[in-house]
Amino acid sequence: MNTKLKNQSGFTIIEVLIVLAIAGLIMVIVFLAVPALQRNSRNTQRNNDASRYAAAVNECLNNKNGDETLCDSGGVDATYIDLSTLQQLTASGSVGTEALLLTYGTVCDNAGTTATAGGGNRSFTVTYQVELTGGGTDNRCIES
Repeated sequence: MNTKLKNQSGFTIIEVLIVLAIAGLIMVIVFLAVPALQRNSRNTQRNNDASRYAAAVNECLNNKNGDETLCDSGGVDATYIDLSTLQQLTASGSVGTEALLLTYGTVCDNAGTTATAGGGNRSFTVTYQVELTGGGTDNRCIES
């Protein structure tokens, strides 16, 4: 009787552990990258929304001979931009993560974060917030 063991094929426990470690590392990288990608996507959409809103205000001012009383938040919303097309921001009159603030007669400060006095009669700013990497928000400002 032959007592030799035949050569059996299969994976050793070390090989299985190496594969599991590599798969775990890939999963950790994906779970760390996905929130950053989502945040960047939301911030890009906020920038686009604010730019579209500023363009609508500018168009309104041009069509109404610079009369800002005719281009208030309601007038701009109703005539020149459909708020339902804004995906990340709303025109609410106060700055917040999901809100725009329209201010006439102002310009953006040097950092481009807040509105300051000193603009002409057709100047305006649109201020909004974006998400930061470590949490929290930061103001952004677009001027006419």
